[in-house]
Amino acid sequence: MEAPYDKLLSVLLESRQRRCFPPEIRTAAPEFVQQVLGLLFPHFAEKLECNAAAIQRDVMAVEACLVRLQAILAPLYPGVDTRIPQRFIAQLPEIHAWLLQDAEALHEADPAARSVDEVILTYPGFYAIAIFRVAHALHLLGLPLLPRLLTEFAHQRTGVDIHPGATIGRRFVIDHGTGVVIGETTIIGDGVKLYQGVTLGALVVQKNLSDKKRHPTLEDEVVVYANATILGGDTVVGRGSIIAGNAWLTQSVPAQSVVTRRSEVRHRGADSELGELEFHI
Repeated sequence: MEAPYDKLLSVLLESRQRRCFPPEIRTAAPEFVQQVLGLLFPHFAEKLECNAAAIQRDVMAVEACLVRLQAILAPLYPGVDTRIPQRFIAQLPEIHAWLLQDAEALHEADPAARSVDEVILTYPGFYAIAIFRVAHALHLLGLPLLPRLLTEFAHQRTGVDIHPGATIGRRFVIDHGTGVVIGETTIIGDGVKLYQGVTLGALVVQKNLSDKKRHPTLEDEVVVYANATILGGDTVVGRGSIIAGNAWLTQSVPAQSVVTRRSEVRHRGADSELGELEFHI
């Protein structure tokens, strides 16, 4: 008679041999994105040296880290372009410029923000956007898995869940941030503002739709207030529209629209039933 754990050992050994996954990727991915952000913004740097030699050293360190990450993933994803680290480094000036515009837009949009530096240092929305832009660049370059690891790291830190495949324009603002969900095929134009709890999701969730556009399009200068839900790949929110808090939208609206969720106000009598409004904490 076999020992109680023999079957378990056999199952786990077979599983590990079939899915030999490098555990170091879990810690290396967050370290990499922190290195990138520290390179782009002194606000995130562990040690700041303001000279060309130090910057060159930091650039080389980021590139070396990405080379190592790609080598770790290579056995699982053979055939990936080995020039991705160099191509990613070449995109960093543009990523930096876009992120500065995001930070400036957030500063302009939020009366509580005292400076752009404060936004970069303390705003979870900016932090999530910064990691997204890094992850999106790697996603477009064709590097597998790492972009998802980066955006999931941001999700854990901020409560903002952005798929690295989403397309997001310039001057993007996420205020407060917690609970924001942006799906893979979402398209967001320039100057868009989202508040906490916004979902840009799929109307139908089916595996066979994985190569279809499942998530909405928000054109330029759209504002979506807290806890609004916009669903569907064919749903287009026209330029300059405002989506009110708690709205539920599954169809397109033209430019300069206002979509609201009407609230009912009625007298609360002594004998009236609370019904569906009754709740307990």
